[in-house]
Amino acid sequence: MSSQDVFDYVIVGGGSAGATLAARLSEDPTTSVCLLEAGGNGDHLLIRAPAGVVGILPGYGHISNWAYRTTPQPGLNGRRGYQPRGRCLGGSSAINAMLYIRGHRADYDGWAELGCEGWSWEECLPYFRRSENNQHGADEVHGGDGPLQVSDQASPRPISRAFVAAARECQHREVADFNAGDNEGVGLYQVTQFHDRAHRGERCSAAAAYLEPIRAGRPNLTVLTRAHATRIEIEDGRATGVALRHARRDRRVRARREVIVSGGAFNSPQLLMLSGIGPADELRRHGIRPVVDLPGVGRNLQDHLDFIQAWTTKDHDNFGIGAAAGLKLLAEVLKWRRDGTGMIATPFAEGAAFLKTLPELALPDVQLHFVISIVDDHARKLHMGHGYSCHVCTLRPHGRGEVFLESANPFAAPGIDPAYLSDPRDLATLIRGAKLVRRIMQAPAMRPYVGRELFGVHDDMTDAEWEHHIRARADTIYHPVGTCRMGHDPLAVVDPQLRVHGIDGLRVIDASVMPTLIGGNTNAPTIMIAERGADFIRAGAMRHAMAAE
Repeated sequence: MSSQDVFDYVIVGGGSAGATLAARLSEDPTTSVCLLEAGGNGDHLLIRAPAGVVGILPGYGHISNWAYRTTPQPGLNGRRGYQPRGRCLGGSSAINAMLYIRGHRADYDGWAELGCEGWSWEECLPYFRRSENNQHGADEVHGGDGPLQVSDQASPRPISRAFVAAARECQHREVADFNAGDNEGVGLYQVTQFHDRAHRGERCSAAAAYLEPIRAGRPNLTVLTRAHATRIEIEDGRATGVALRHARRDRRVRARREVIVSGGAFNSPQLLMLSGIGPADELRRHGIRPVVDLPGVGRNLQDHLDFIQAWTTKDHDNFGIGAAAGLKLLAEVLKWRRDGTGMIATPFAEGAAFLKTLPELALPDVQLHFVISIVDDHARKLHMGHGYSCHVCTLRPHGRGEVFLESANPFAAPGIDPAYLSDPRDLATLIRGAKLVRRIMQAPAMRPYVGRELFGVHDDMTDAEWEHHIRARADTIYHPVGTCRMGHDPLAVVDPQLRVHGIDGLRVIDASVMPTLIGGNTNAPTIMIAERGADFIRAGAMRHAMAAE
């Protein structure tokens, strides 16, 4: 690569959205695409082996992980939250729990009602189907030949099935498919995991799905890793390229047609602001000349706040810490290498539930992740022996936070303030959800597994005691969105075709464009957004070509 190369499209960020866009836009052999990724290739064993995430998630050494921290959170007793985000090709799809969840149809219909025309459930569904290669094949809601392999869990543990049975005993319905538009109920998650013979049981990150199969055979696609974008270059109101640091040198890549920012809910607004696009007063405070005063850049941050309850167990068919557990783990590694099954293939969060904490609610307001290990502080605090955890998060939070610049240094972490529990309704929902979890855990089907309950949670706790526990231990379950949201109002950053207001040739395409947080995990929706965005870009290029004739 020379110090200044020219491509039709330059994509900043090789995560779930960026990998999808790079593959789709480069399908046209006459179109040149450059993908910039600040991290590495994302193909090492800790990523390919699903259980390897436990070595990445805590953030030690920042292995494929930005390992961000939030500002002190008043709602969490002044604690600073932890925000792991993927730093490699595949982004957070390379370090997540692989859970394939789309959300509820009402989430997308709500986007359309907010003025984001074209984003209703029925209009998004074809793009979910296009991306998906479901183990069960294609039907009216699922795809059978897309790049992203979606499978049933290879080896769910008996305790996870007991969790589902216990929820049924509490009168919650069992759901076979959480992704058909109505996700209320309990069951086992489907996962973004290879089900073909060659890679069965391995993680199917967005990079493994979209980039690895085509990267070597597409001369019109250039992928640069360890390439940190520092600024979008803008000339006469148009994005013309990207300045970056690559191989310890400052370089530029120019874009003939468009620059696409796909850095995610934290890095996308940061790059826009570093480039002079954002709240003018804040930019001036850091010595950055405003190019476009867009006050909504970085605002509207939404995330799922998560609270964990955990128990020890005498059951050893799960993850634990100790000599016997270590020997078992070695055997499981050999099993996974042989046929892609066993505990190394687990997403850890095997059991799923989307439930209403009040009967009069129209939609589920909490999500449960049943995990086959004791999880404490993002696996940064370890417990000897065996156990299990159940997470509950508030699905549609009312609180809104922000992402802001800590400095004008492009290599500094962005400021992140999720404003957790700033709206009292979110705390009330989480308390009801925590009580619901305990009812399920005390149902007959779970009794054979129950040992000692951890963290001081006990029977007959008052709401004040629940509040104390939640404020002391709750943190993210890794679903930040909304900081470059789409719409037409003064705080919208992009229009419904994901074009940045006030700048030509620039789009943001990733989870940051979501106007509201969907009721579920955000990886599958982000890939859908990128599939949709690729069509917007191609249609725009076609209109431009026709106008030029």
